[in-house]
Amino acid sequence: MSNSKRITVLMGGISSEREVSLASGKGVVEALRSLGHTVSTLDPGADLAALVTTLTEQKPDVVFNALHGRFGEDGCIQGVLNWIGVPYTHSGIRASATAMDKAAARAVFLSAGLAGCGRQAGCH
Repeated sequence: MSNSKRITVLMGGISSEREVSLASGKGVVEALRSLGHTVSTLDPGADLAALVTTLTEQKPDVVFNALHGRFGEDGCIQGVLNWIGVPYTHSGIRASATAMDKAAARAVFLSAGLAGCGRQAGCH
């Protein structure tokens, strides 16, 4: 495949949503490999230096972020990837951090004229 990429899939991680991330990461890996991409996986722990070293050694064209929850969707991993200059999937730092803060996200939605529910915990 002429457009084949080297892709590192981040999956697992340290959040309480680890098992969901492993499952979704597995599906992503299968899909990317079926398209002819060279795929490696990385299950980042709390050791930031090890994460940076591994990504630097792997030299991916892009990182597919299949992490969930804290450190995966809150802007943290996005900040690390920005810092080391690796392109990635997912929203950027600011959007990720805002989305994880439900009160902040609600304020953004309301300021954009989008309807919101009457309380911050969510609508049922």
